[in-house]
Amino acid sequence: MDRRAFLALTAGSLYSQAPLDTPRDLSAANADSASLFPAIEAIAGADEFSHSFLNPRFRSTAQYRREGLKVLRDALSYRPPAVAPRAEVIDRADLGGFIREKVLFSTTPHFRIPAYVHIPKNRKGPLPAIVDLHSHGGMFIYGKEKVIDFGQNHPSLVEYHQQNYEGRPTATELVRRGYVVITIDAFPFGERRVMFDEDLKYGWERSKYSVEDLKYLNGKCRTRESTIVKSLAYAGVTWPGIVAWDDMRTVDYLASRPEVDPKRIGCVGVSLGGYRSLLLSGLDERIAAACVVGFMSSVRPMIRRHMDTHSFVHFIPGVHAKLDLPDVVALRAPLPLLVQQCRRDGLFPLSGMEASVAKLDAIYKKAGAPKAFQSKFYDEKHIFNIAMQNDAFAWLDSHLQR
Repeated sequence: MDRRAFLALTAGSLYSQAPLDTPRDLSAANADSASLFPAIEAIAGADEFSHSFLNPRFRSTAQYRREGLKVLRDALSYRPPAVAPRAEVIDRADLGGFIREKVLFSTTPHFRIPAYVHIPKNRKGPLPAIVDLHSHGGMFIYGKEKVIDFGQNHPSLVEYHQQNYEGRPTATELVRRGYVVITIDAFPFGERRVMFDEDLKYGWERSKYSVEDLKYLNGKCRTRESTIVKSLAYAGVTWPGIVAWDDMRTVDYLASRPEVDPKRIGCVGVSLGGYRSLLLSGLDERIAAACVVGFMSSVRPMIRRHMDTHSFVHFIPGVHAKLDLPDVVALRAPLPLLVQQCRRDGLFPLSGMEASVAKLDAIYKKAGAPKAFQSKFYDEKHIFNIAMQNDAFAWLDSHLQR
Protein backbone atom coordinates (compact mmCIF):
# COMPACT_ATOMS: atom_id res chain seq x y z
CA MET A 1 0.00 0.00 0.00
CA ASP A 2 1.42 3.38 -1.01
CA ARG A 3 1.40 6.41 1.31
CA ARG A 4 -1.58 8.09 -0.43
CA ALA A 5 -3.78 5.00 -0.07
CA PHE A 6 -2.68 4.57 3.56
CA LEU A 7 -3.61 8.17 4.43
CA ALA A 8 -7.00 7.78 2.73
CA LEU A 9 -7.69 4.58 4.67
CA THR A 10 -6.73 6.00 8.05
CA ALA A 11 -8.13 9.54 7.66
CA GLY A 12 -10.14 10.58 10.69
CA SER A 13 -9.31 7.41 12.61
CA LEU A 14 -6.56 6.05 14.85
CA TYR A 15 -4.47 3.38 13.15
CA SER A 16 -3.52 1.49 16.32
CA GLN A 17 -5.72 -0.26 18.85
CA ALA A 18 -3.05 0.26 21.56
CA PRO A 19 -3.46 3.02 24.19
CA LEU A 20 -2.43 6.50 23.08
CA ASP A 21 1.17 7.60 23.60
CA THR A 22 1.81 9.34 26.91
CA PRO A 23 1.76 13.10 26.24
CA ARG A 24 5.09 14.88 26.57
CA ASP A 25 6.61 18.30 26.09
CA LEU A 26 7.81 18.74 22.50
CA SER A 27 9.74 21.98 22.98
CA ALA A 28 13.19 22.05 21.33
CA ALA A 29 16.08 20.94 23.54
CA ASN A 30 18.81 22.67 21.50
CA ALA A 31 21.24 19.88 22.34
CA ASP A 32 23.27 17.19 20.59
CA SER A 33 21.25 14.52 22.40
CA ALA A 34 17.98 16.31 21.47
CA SER A 35 14.97 15.22 23.54
CA LEU A 36 17.15 12.99 25.74
CA PHE A 37 19.26 15.91 26.95
CA PRO A 38 17.16 16.87 30.02
CA ALA A 39 17.43 13.32 31.39
CA ILE A 40 21.16 13.12 30.64
CA GLU A 41 21.75 16.50 32.27
CA ALA A 42 19.83 15.36 35.35
CA ILE A 43 21.90 12.16 35.52
CA ALA A 44 25.11 14.19 35.34
CA GLY A 45 23.91 16.33 38.24
CA ALA A 46 25.41 19.53 39.54
CA ASP A 47 27.41 18.25 42.52
CA GLU A 48 31.19 18.59 42.67
CA PHE A 49 33.07 15.57 41.36
CA SER A 50 33.62 13.19 44.26
CA HIS A 51 37.34 12.68 43.61
CA SER A 52 38.32 16.27 42.84
CA PHE A 53 41.20 17.55 44.98
CA LEU A 54 38.91 20.42 45.94
CA ASN A 55 36.83 17.96 47.97
CA PRO A 56 37.66 18.81 51.64
CA ARG A 57 38.33 15.18 52.47
CA PHE A 58 41.58 15.31 50.50
CA ARG A 59 44.29 16.59 52.84
CA SER A 60 47.31 15.94 50.60
CA THR A 61 48.17 15.61 46.93
CA ALA A 62 49.52 12.13 47.69
CA GLN A 63 46.11 10.97 48.92
CA TYR A 64 44.39 12.63 45.95
CA ARG A 65 46.78 11.06 43.46
CA ARG A 66 46.45 7.60 45.00
CA GLU A 67 42.65 7.58 44.89
CA GLY A 68 42.34 9.48 41.60
CA LEU A 69 44.77 7.20 39.80
CA LYS A 70 42.76 4.17 40.83
CA VAL A 71 39.60 5.73 39.38
CA LEU A 72 41.36 6.67 36.14
CA ARG A 73 43.23 3.41 35.65
CA ASP A 74 40.15 1.33 36.34
CA ALA A 75 38.16 3.37 33.81
CA LEU A 76 40.87 3.13 31.13
CA SER A 77 40.66 -0.68 31.45
CA TYR A 78 43.99 -1.47 29.85
CA ARG A 79 46.94 -2.98 31.72
CA PRO A 80 48.73 -5.42 29.43
CA PRO A 81 51.79 -7.34 30.59
CA ALA A 82 55.03 -5.39 30.84
CA VAL A 83 57.52 -5.95 28.04
CA ALA A 84 61.03 -4.73 27.24
CA PRO A 85 61.07 -2.06 24.49
CA ARG A 86 63.49 -4.07 22.30
CA ALA A 87 64.07 -0.91 20.28
CA GLU A 88 65.27 -1.22 16.71
CA VAL A 89 66.58 1.72 14.67
CA ILE A 90 65.43 1.10 11.09
CA ASP A 91 66.57 4.39 9.53
CA ARG A 92 68.96 7.18 10.54
CA ALA A 93 69.53 10.47 8.74
CA ASP A 94 71.92 13.32 9.49
CA LEU A 95 70.01 16.52 8.74
CA GLY A 96 72.70 19.04 9.63
CA GLY A 97 71.62 20.43 12.98
CA PHE A 98 70.06 17.20 14.19
CA ILE A 99 69.73 13.45 13.65
CA ARG A 100 66.41 11.84 12.78
CA GLU A 101 65.93 8.17 13.59
CA LYS A 102 63.00 5.98 12.70
CA VAL A 103 62.53 3.45 15.49
CA LEU A 104 60.34 0.47 16.31
CA PHE A 105 59.80 -0.49 19.95
CA SER A 106 57.36 -2.61 21.93
CA THR A 107 54.74 -1.24 24.32
CA THR A 108 52.81 -4.50 24.84
CA PRO A 109 53.06 -8.10 23.64
CA HIS A 110 50.73 -7.03 20.82
CA PHE A 111 52.26 -3.80 19.48
CA ARG A 112 55.54 -2.75 17.89
CA ILE A 113 55.25 1.03 17.75
CA PRO A 114 56.73 3.11 14.90
CA ALA A 115 58.29 6.37 16.08
CA TYR A 116 60.58 9.18 15.02
CA VAL A 117 63.29 10.36 17.40
CA HIS A 118 64.99 13.68 16.74
CA ILE A 119 68.36 14.24 18.43
CA PRO A 120 70.17 17.61 18.48
CA LYS A 121 73.77 17.66 17.28
CA ASN A 122 76.63 19.52 18.94
CA ARG A 123 74.84 19.64 22.30
CA LYS A 124 76.39 18.42 25.51
CA GLY A 125 74.19 15.79 27.12
CA PRO A 126 72.31 14.33 28.71
CA LEU A 127 69.62 16.52 27.17
CA PRO A 128 66.04 17.45 28.04
CA ALA A 129 63.41 15.60 26.03
CA ILE A 130 59.86 16.07 24.81
CA VAL A 131 57.13 13.57 24.02
CA ASP A 132 55.39 15.38 21.16
CA LEU A 133 51.83 14.04 20.92
CA HIS A 134 50.16 14.35 17.54
CA SER A 135 46.60 15.53 16.98
CA HIS A 136 43.54 13.92 15.35
CA GLY A 137 42.02 16.45 12.94
CA GLY A 138 40.18 13.72 11.02
CA MET A 139 43.54 12.64 9.57
CA PHE A 140 44.11 8.94 10.21
CA ILE A 141 46.47 8.24 7.34
CA TYR A 142 49.23 10.22 9.05
CA GLY A 143 50.07 10.25 12.76
CA LYS A 144 53.59 11.04 13.94
CA GLU A 145 54.27 12.92 10.69
CA LYS A 146 51.73 15.58 11.68
CA VAL A 147 54.34 17.25 13.90
CA ILE A 148 57.35 16.81 11.61
CA ASP A 149 58.66 18.83 8.67
CA PHE A 150 60.40 16.43 6.30
CA GLY A 151 61.37 19.23 3.94
CA GLN A 152 59.30 17.67 1.19
CA ASN A 153 55.87 16.72 2.55
CA HIS A 154 52.77 15.14 1.05
CA PRO A 155 50.42 17.93 -0.14
CA SER A 156 47.82 16.77 2.39
CA LEU A 157 50.37 17.13 5.18
CA VAL A 158 51.35 20.59 3.98
CA GLU A 159 47.70 21.61 4.31
CA TYR A 160 47.39 19.90 7.69
CA HIS A 161 50.51 21.62 9.03
CA GLN A 162 49.15 24.98 7.93
CA GLN A 163 45.69 24.52 9.41
CA ASN A 164 46.82 23.06 12.72
CA TYR A 165 50.31 24.45 13.34
CA GLU A 166 50.42 27.59 11.15
CA GLY A 167 52.90 25.80 8.93
CA ARG A 168 55.45 25.02 11.66
CA PRO A 169 55.28 21.40 12.88
CA THR A 170 56.34 21.29 16.51
CA ALA A 171 58.79 18.38 16.71
CA THR A 172 61.12 19.88 14.13
CA GLU A 173 61.14 23.22 15.97
CA LEU A 174 61.69 21.60 19.37
CA VAL A 175 64.77 19.64 18.28
CA ARG A 176 66.24 22.89 16.97
CA ARG A 177 65.79 24.30 20.48
CA GLY A 178 67.92 21.52 21.95
CA TYR A 179 65.40 18.83 22.89
CA VAL A 180 65.47 15.14 22.08
CA VAL A 181 61.97 14.71 20.65
CA ILE A 182 59.97 11.53 20.18
CA THR A 183 56.63 11.19 18.42
CA ILE A 184 54.78 7.91 17.90
CA ASP A 185 51.75 6.82 15.92
CA ALA A 186 48.83 6.73 18.35
CA PHE A 187 46.46 3.81 17.84
CA PRO A 188 45.10 3.64 15.08
CA PHE A 189 46.84 6.43 13.13
CA GLY A 190 49.64 6.50 10.59
CA GLU A 191 51.35 3.14 10.23
CA ARG A 192 48.85 1.69 12.73
CA ARG A 193 45.80 2.75 10.72
CA VAL A 194 42.99 0.43 9.72
CA MET A 195 42.91 -0.84 6.13
CA PHE A 196 39.67 -2.33 4.84
CA ASP A 197 39.59 -5.32 2.51
CA GLU A 198 38.01 -3.37 -0.32
CA ASP A 199 40.76 -0.74 -0.13
CA LEU A 200 43.79 -3.02 -0.34
CA LYS A 201 44.13 -1.99 -3.99
CA TYR A 202 45.50 1.38 -2.83
CA GLY A 203 48.50 -0.34 -1.27
CA TRP A 204 50.20 0.45 2.05
CA GLU A 205 52.83 2.98 0.99
CA ARG A 206 51.41 6.42 1.81
CA SER A 207 53.81 8.42 -0.37
CA LYS A 208 52.08 6.86 -3.39
CA TYR A 209 48.61 8.09 -2.40
CA SER A 210 47.15 10.95 -4.39
CA VAL A 211 45.36 13.73 -2.52
CA GLU A 212 42.05 12.19 -3.56
CA ASP A 213 43.15 8.71 -2.46
CA LEU A 214 44.10 10.10 0.92
CA LYS A 215 40.81 11.94 1.34
CA TYR A 216 38.87 8.81 0.51
CA LEU A 217 40.84 6.56 2.86
CA ASN A 218 40.66 9.11 5.68
CA GLY A 219 36.92 9.23 5.22
CA LYS A 220 36.67 5.46 5.51
CA CYS A 221 38.65 5.53 8.76
CA ARG A 222 36.52 8.31 10.24
CA THR A 223 33.27 6.48 9.59
CA ARG A 224 34.52 3.35 11.38
CA GLU A 225 35.55 4.86 14.72
CA SER A 226 32.44 3.36 16.33
CA THR A 227 33.36 -0.09 14.94
CA ILE A 228 36.78 0.15 16.57
CA VAL A 229 35.29 1.24 19.90
CA LYS A 230 32.71 -1.55 19.90
CA SER A 231 35.33 -4.14 18.98
CA LEU A 232 37.64 -2.95 21.75
CA ALA A 233 34.75 -3.06 24.23
CA TYR A 234 34.23 -6.74 23.45
CA ALA A 235 37.98 -7.22 23.86
CA GLY A 236 37.60 -5.73 27.35
CA VAL A 237 39.58 -2.51 26.81
CA THR A 238 39.09 1.13 25.83
CA TRP A 239 40.56 3.16 22.98
CA PRO A 240 41.91 5.93 25.27
CA GLY A 241 43.35 3.21 27.49
CA ILE A 242 45.49 1.92 24.63
CA VAL A 243 46.57 5.44 23.69
CA ALA A 244 47.55 6.39 27.24
CA TRP A 245 49.42 3.11 27.82
CA ASP A 246 51.46 3.51 24.65
CA ASP A 247 52.31 7.10 25.58
CA MET A 248 53.56 6.01 29.03
CA ARG A 249 55.65 3.26 27.50
CA THR A 250 57.08 5.87 25.13
CA VAL A 251 58.39 7.64 28.24
CA ASP A 252 59.98 4.33 29.30
CA TYR A 253 61.85 4.11 26.03
CA LEU A 254 62.78 7.79 25.90
CA ALA A 255 64.16 7.70 29.47
CA SER A 256 66.34 4.71 28.54
CA ARG A 257 68.17 6.56 25.77
CA PRO A 258 71.70 7.70 26.67
CA GLU A 259 71.16 11.18 25.17
CA VAL A 260 68.21 11.89 27.52
CA ASP A 261 68.12 13.24 31.05
CA PRO A 262 65.22 11.22 32.53
CA LYS A 263 64.54 13.96 35.08
CA ARG A 264 63.90 16.52 32.34
CA ILE A 265 61.15 14.99 30.19
CA GLY A 266 58.18 17.10 29.12
CA CYS A 267 55.17 16.60 26.89
CA VAL A 268 53.13 18.80 24.59
CA GLY A 269 50.26 18.39 22.15
CA VAL A 270 47.23 20.11 20.65
CA SER A 271 43.68 18.77 20.28
CA LEU A 272 43.92 14.97 20.58
CA GLY A 273 47.56 15.71 21.39
CA GLY A 274 46.35 17.97 24.20
CA TYR A 275 44.07 15.21 25.45
CA ARG A 276 46.96 12.76 25.31
CA SER A 277 49.12 15.29 27.15
CA LEU A 278 46.61 15.69 29.98
CA LEU A 279 46.25 11.91 30.34
CA LEU A 280 49.98 11.18 30.14
CA SER A 281 50.98 13.92 32.56
CA GLY A 282 48.20 13.00 34.99
CA LEU A 283 49.21 9.34 34.95
CA ASP A 284 53.00 9.59 34.82
CA GLU A 285 54.99 11.60 37.37
CA ARG A 286 58.11 11.36 35.21
CA ILE A 287 56.65 14.16 33.07
CA ALA A 288 58.47 17.10 34.64
CA ALA A 289 56.57 19.76 32.65
CA ALA A 290 53.34 19.30 30.72
CA CYS A 291 51.74 21.57 28.13
CA VAL A 292 48.08 20.94 27.20
CA VAL A 293 46.92 22.86 24.12
CA GLY A 294 43.38 23.06 22.77
CA PHE A 295 41.89 20.42 25.03
CA MET A 296 40.69 21.56 28.41
CA SER A 297 37.15 22.07 29.61
CA SER A 298 34.92 21.10 32.44
CA VAL A 299 32.89 18.22 30.97
CA ARG A 300 29.35 19.01 32.10
CA PRO A 301 29.00 22.23 30.07
CA MET A 302 30.05 20.18 27.02
CA ILE A 303 27.12 17.75 27.19
CA ARG A 304 24.57 20.07 25.58
CA ARG A 305 26.34 21.10 22.39
CA HIS A 306 29.87 19.69 22.21
CA MET A 307 29.51 15.94 21.89
CA ASP A 308 29.52 15.58 18.11
CA THR A 309 32.59 17.81 17.76
CA HIS A 310 34.72 15.09 19.38
CA SER A 311 36.13 11.70 18.46
CA PHE A 312 35.27 8.52 20.36
CA VAL A 313 38.87 8.51 21.63
CA HIS A 314 38.04 11.42 23.94
CA PHE A 315 35.50 9.48 26.02
CA ILE A 316 36.40 7.20 28.93
CA PRO A 317 33.36 5.32 30.23
CA GLY A 318 32.60 6.00 33.89
CA VAL A 319 35.50 8.26 34.80
CA HIS A 320 33.52 11.51 34.81
CA ALA A 321 31.21 10.32 37.55
CA LYS A 322 34.18 11.07 39.84
CA LEU A 323 36.77 13.16 37.99
CA ASP A 324 36.35 16.20 35.77
CA LEU A 325 38.88 16.72 32.94
CA PRO A 326 40.84 19.29 34.97
CA ASP A 327 40.83 16.84 37.88
CA VAL A 328 42.51 14.25 35.65
CA VAL A 329 45.44 16.45 34.67
CA ALA A 330 45.61 17.84 38.22
CA LEU A 331 46.67 14.38 39.41
CA ARG A 332 50.14 15.75 38.59
CA ALA A 333 49.87 18.67 41.04
CA PRO A 334 52.12 20.27 42.22
CA LEU A 335 54.25 19.51 39.14
CA PRO A 336 54.36 22.26 36.46
CA LEU A 337 51.43 22.54 34.04
CA LEU A 338 50.65 24.98 31.23
CA VAL A 339 47.21 25.09 29.58
CA GLN A 340 46.72 27.04 26.35
CA GLN A 341 43.24 27.57 24.92
CA CYS A 342 41.68 29.38 21.98
CA ARG A 343 38.81 31.64 22.93
CA ARG A 344 36.99 30.93 19.65
CA ASP A 345 37.58 27.16 19.75
CA GLY A 346 34.40 25.53 18.44
CA LEU A 347 35.22 22.19 20.07
CA PHE A 348 34.44 23.48 23.57
CA PRO A 349 32.04 25.89 25.25
CA LEU A 350 33.84 29.00 26.44
CA SER A 351 32.17 28.64 29.84
CA GLY A 352 33.62 25.13 30.19
CA MET A 353 37.12 26.25 29.20
CA GLU A 354 37.02 29.13 31.66
CA ALA A 355 35.68 26.91 34.44
CA SER A 356 38.45 24.36 33.87
CA VAL A 357 41.31 26.81 34.34
CA ALA A 358 39.60 28.38 37.35
CA LYS A 359 39.40 24.90 38.87
CA LEU A 360 43.03 24.12 38.08
CA ASP A 361 44.07 27.42 39.60
CA ALA A 362 42.19 26.53 42.80
CA ILE A 363 43.68 23.03 42.88
CA TYR A 364 47.25 24.26 42.50
CA LYS A 365 46.68 26.85 45.22
CA LYS A 366 45.40 24.12 47.55
CA ALA A 367 48.43 22.03 46.58
CA GLY A 368 50.66 24.89 47.73
CA ALA A 369 52.09 25.50 44.26
CA PRO A 370 50.11 28.37 42.66
CA LYS A 371 52.99 29.39 40.41
CA ALA A 372 53.37 25.87 38.99
CA PHE A 373 50.14 26.27 37.00
CA GLN A 374 49.82 28.76 34.18
CA SER A 375 47.10 29.27 31.60
CA LYS A 376 46.53 31.58 28.68
CA PHE A 377 43.68 32.24 26.26
CA TYR A 378 44.28 33.31 22.66
CA ASP A 379 41.79 35.05 20.39
CA GLU A 380 41.94 32.22 17.86
CA LYS A 381 39.98 29.27 16.58
CA HIS A 382 41.24 25.73 17.26
CA ILE A 383 44.98 25.85 16.42
CA PHE A 384 48.51 25.69 17.84
CA ASN A 385 49.94 28.62 15.93
CA ILE A 386 53.48 30.02 16.01
CA ALA A 387 52.74 32.62 18.70
CA MET A 388 51.24 29.90 20.93
CA GLN A 389 54.17 27.59 20.21
CA ASN A 390 56.67 30.30 21.12
CA ASP A 391 54.93 30.85 24.46
CA ALA A 392 54.74 27.11 25.14
CA PHE A 393 58.36 26.44 24.19
CA ALA A 394 59.63 29.33 26.31
CA TRP A 395 57.65 27.92 29.24
CA LEU A 396 59.08 24.43 28.63
CA ASP A 397 62.58 25.94 28.44
CA SER A 398 62.07 27.58 31.84
CA HIS A 399 61.40 24.17 33.43
CA LEU A 400 63.53 21.77 31.38
CA GLN A 401 66.54 23.66 29.98
CA ARG A 402 69.41 24.33 32.39
